[in-house]
Amino acid sequence: MEALPCRTFEDVIEAVRSHQADLAMLPVENSTYGRVADIHHLLPESGLHIIDEAFVRVHISLLAVPGTPLSQVREAMSHTVLLGQCRGFLRQHGIRGVTGADTAGSAKEVAARGNPSLAALASPLAGEIYGLDRLADQIEDRQNNTTRFLIMSREPDFARRSDNMLTSFVFRVRNIPAALYKAMGGFATNGVNMTKLESYMVDGVFTATQFYADVEGHPEDPALQRALEELRYFTSMLNILGTYPADPLRATQQNGG
Repeated sequence: MEALPCRTFEDVIEAVRSHQADLAMLPVENSTYGRVADIHHLLPESGLHIIDEAFVRVHISLLAVPGTPLSQVREAMSHTVLLGQCRGFLRQHGIRGVTGADTAGSAKEVAARGNPSLAALASPLAGEIYGLDRLADQIEDRQNNTTRFLIMSREPDFARRSDNMLTSFVFRVRNIPAALYKAMGGFATNGVNMTKLESYMVDGVFTATQFYADVEGHPEDPALQRALEELRYFTSMLNILGTYPADPLRATQQNGG
């Protein structure tokens, strides 16, 4: 497929909704940095469906205008998530992180400014595209630095395409004592493994909490079917975002590889 770069996550979603693009590829978490902010707020309202996941190994280079020595760099520009993946290197060399719109955009900005004291954190390819020198390669804090992306489509795909399926959903629990505990009980009693559970505020109020979850299995599996039925009883809202094959690299990440 041909890549269509977008300025924001909202633009990515809109490109698919407006038929400008067939699929959206959105980063949701990084093994070093953690959750990508705002994504979980956008997914339920996007109108799109998760049809796949992709684990992408991220290598980061320090890029500067040609002829710049590392000792001259005072600031490094990149997306917030990428800055968080290189804290050790930046601290070691006394370089201050500067937030840019995105990684490739930061490389473009550094090339345009031509300031030797300002570098970019981006992929080696971005350096080639914008004519920057690579002062250091693979500077990420962890050698297994990996970003998980969700592939999203206008239409759902509930086909069982693998023996290792995942299902993602968001829900809100009813306002009764121990509602979350009871809602989760169905997964435990039915032996369904929950690989992710995160909470976040909605509507700007502290009392309204929404949960995002990933579980192993397909909604047609009897065990997951029973667990979701029990979950529905204790929730005021349940929205299944998609079911999709687990990326083969997921097992490597879980084992610390």
